[in-house]
Amino acid sequence: MIEYTRVIKHETDRVPGFGAEVMRAPGCEKLASCIQCGTCSGVCPVSIYMDFTPRQIMALTRADFKDDVLRSRTIWLCVSCYACTTECPRKIRITDIIYELKQRAIQSGYYPEHFAVPVLAREFTDMARANGRITESLLVMRMYLKTNWLAALGMWRLGLKLMSTGRFSYTPEKIEGRAELEKMFAAIDTPIPDYSPSGAPGEETKGTQP
Repeated sequence: MIEYTRVIKHETDRVPGFGAEVMRAPGCEKLASCIQCGTCSGVCPVSIYMDFTPRQIMALTRADFKDDVLRSRTIWLCVSCYACTTECPRKIRITDIIYELKQRAIQSGYYPEHFAVPVLAREFTDMARANGRITESLLVMRMYLKTNWLAALGMWRLGLKLMSTGRFSYTPEKIEGRAELEKMFAAIDTPIPDYSPSGAPGEETKGTQP
């Protein structure tokens, strides 16, 4: 027997303007045309593991339920297969909307603690911004230290093999002209309105895309 839990949402749970702000992001404009047919949920290969199906995420986003959307595990379980986007009868770029929600979750600090995907995204961005290049060995180490350091200990044999073949770098790789790189990052940094309940609508916080 399948057990269902009914959750009643209230007007006070909404963060007015959140859905409209998401729909102003590139690639997310067609969210307003969602007809809630459920096709995205039906073709999603991992929807059975999600707390909200893709259809529900679209509805909650459009209805301004910011906290429910950004705190959900659904956006982190998306495997970016684009099946939902391909099959959507309204040609909504659902995967792009999920990416936008991931960025906002990271910027708001809403992602699940010790969850690998958002931590990896943040560490990747920080390393690329600081050095202009990614040092895979250091990136993986930083990710494991912030998520599951015990799992890293279980990979010691692989680590020894990588060190013996010179594939394990101890120092970060860097490029020249990092000042120019910083200008590029600054160009894509866009002010994101803070629609959190504690902040007044219209206030802006600067965020970096992961």
